[in-house]
Amino acid sequence: MQNDEYVKLAEVEDRMWYFRSLHAHVARRLTRAGLRPDATVLDAGCGTGGMILRLRETQPDWVWSGIDFMPIACELARQRCGAGTDIREASVTALPFADGSFDAVVSADVICQVDEADVAVREFFRVLKPGGVVVINVPAYMWMWSYHDDSCQTKHRYTRPELETLMQEAGFVERWSTHLNALPFPLLWAKRKLLRSAKDTSDMKDYPAVVDAAFSLLVAPEHAWLRLGGRWAWGSSVFAVARKPAQKNAG
Repeated sequence: MQNDEYVKLAEVEDRMWYFRSLHAHVARRLTRAGLRPDATVLDAGCGTGGMILRLRETQPDWVWSGIDFMPIACELARQRCGAGTDIREASVTALPFADGSFDAVVSADVICQVDEADVAVREFFRVLKPGGVVVINVPAYMWMWSYHDDSCQTKHRYTRPELETLMQEAGFVERWSTHLNALPFPLLWAKRKLLRSAKDTSDMKDYPAVVDAAFSLLVAPEHAWLRLGGRWAWGSSVFAVARKPAQKNAG
């Protein structure tokens, strides 16, 4: 993303409906994965640290690390997350960690911004411990390309089969995926395709309280359905979870 988008991100990600919803999805899947109370978790593309801050509220003993390619993002994340969080300037295609370092890797709306997404997903596999879990979120459908993608420097928008294939080819098993933001999707499509203006940059910004509350209401059934084990066949994002195979016992 461009530098000004990171500044906007730091200003809005703690309160905007999209991030509240996405972080709740991530938290639920990590909890279901059965992570240890002192699990090591990497936010691969941490931006300004919003996910780390929100998930740390309910899982204070998880040990978080974060990487981002942009110096300004790392600086903001360090300021927001505090000295106890290991934030490093790096790319998701070359993670600065040893093999088997983490119990979980989360990457939200990041591999869509690199040319070699397959390399990034293999890096996630490499730094996970045997049995570790990966959670990935990406924007959906190339036909949804808009000013938002231009501003965020998106390289590719994904389908569910594309993301699942990346994970399968990297070696991940127990793969599971769904779309997110299904009910808000028509509104997002209309804004980006029909109601766009020359002033539009990205959709990461403060909205009037009534608008934010309306979007929160729209995603509430989505969370309820996913808690019951359902999936969504459409939506503005693709959300996937998988596991690195557990190490086989010798002999």
